[in-house]
Amino acid sequence: MTGRLFEPITLPTADGAGLRVRNRAFVAPMCQYSADAEDGVPADWHLVHLGSLASGGFGLVMTEATAVEARGRISPRDLGLYDDTQQAAHARIAAFARSQGAVAGVQLAHAGGKASTYPSLPDMPVATVPAAERGWSTVSAADGPVLPPLDPATALDEAGIAAVVEAFADSARRADEAGYDVVQIHAAHGYLLHQFLSPLTNTRTDGYGADERGRTRLVHEVVAAVRKVWPAHKPLGIRISGTDWVPGGWDVESSARLIRALADEHGVTWVDVSSGGLSQGGVIPVGPGYQVPLAAHLTGALTGTDVVVSAVGLIDHAAQAETILATGQAHAVSIGRAALRNPRWATQAAADLGTPAAALPHAPQYWRARW
Repeated sequence: MTGRLFEPITLPTADGAGLRVRNRAFVAPMCQYSADAEDGVPADWHLVHLGSLASGGFGLVMTEATAVEARGRISPRDLGLYDDTQQAAHARIAAFARSQGAVAGVQLAHAGGKASTYPSLPDMPVATVPAAERGWSTVSAADGPVLPPLDPATALDEAGIAAVVEAFADSARRADEAGYDVVQIHAAHGYLLHQFLSPLTNTRTDGYGADERGRTRLVHEVVAAVRKVWPAHKPLGIRISGTDWVPGGWDVESSARLIRALADEHGVTWVDVSSGGLSQGGVIPVGPGYQVPLAAHLTGALTGTDVVVSAVGLIDHAAQAETILATGQAHAVSIGRAALRNPRWATQAAADLGTPAAALPHAPQYWRARW
């Protein structure tokens, strides 16, 4: 293999053995809004979509944000992993991804006050789905709308918080039983865990707010609960927004402190560094690799730990990805939009970087493609 991108990487595990991933090109979680029955069950679309990415050569294939309870779905057409029917359908996806040589991962999520929205698809409104259209009431760290024009959410009380923690743990247990190799806890993009982390949305004065220790408490409790049920031989990851892009909001220094604590106390071994999701007022410097500096900051701040850092955000080209890795800004890259454009992005990238034809990471059925 040529370069860093197509070197194998080992995701550390609590038992010390680690999980080998065939390359450092990961698939970022990307919502498909295709649970057409609105029951959270993965459909044929999800099998074909994720299966094509696995057969196309990616090292780690992540599902989209997968809700840990029904009210945690971003939209009525999002996936869930909180009942037996959903679990059985997830097992089919995990098994196929693994059969193609990829590591199968699931992102466990709760949308909180950004739940019950219309799917983010062409011609869909940006708004809360009303109860008359099978929408539901949402919850968050505090009372009020998380982002206009969404309907106001209701602050979780301590019993509600405990139920959310239990839901994450139950979904993690189901993920293991479904055959997933990795779980990633979604604490980014303005969803529930991020709503607790950020001073922009967490205005609580109790033990789940008031200061950074309080605002990070729910994430610690969720990770600890997942750790208890997630096998020691499987990696435990998290996705964070490295910054809110707003002065006084969640920032990259807070992110580094959180990840180091989660690694030390709960055995988190992988962090995917995204950003934003809670403010319409911040200036976000969107452009090629615009979030890579956040990953680079965490890579440096986590020196001395075994945490794998992956960068994400408009990483489109093989040379760009290779440069990120070769310069030590991250240990892996998560590919999103480019993977939608080309499910065999990983194979094409390997060819572009000079990997010999016999070593390209695609399904053998594609040999005639001759990248």
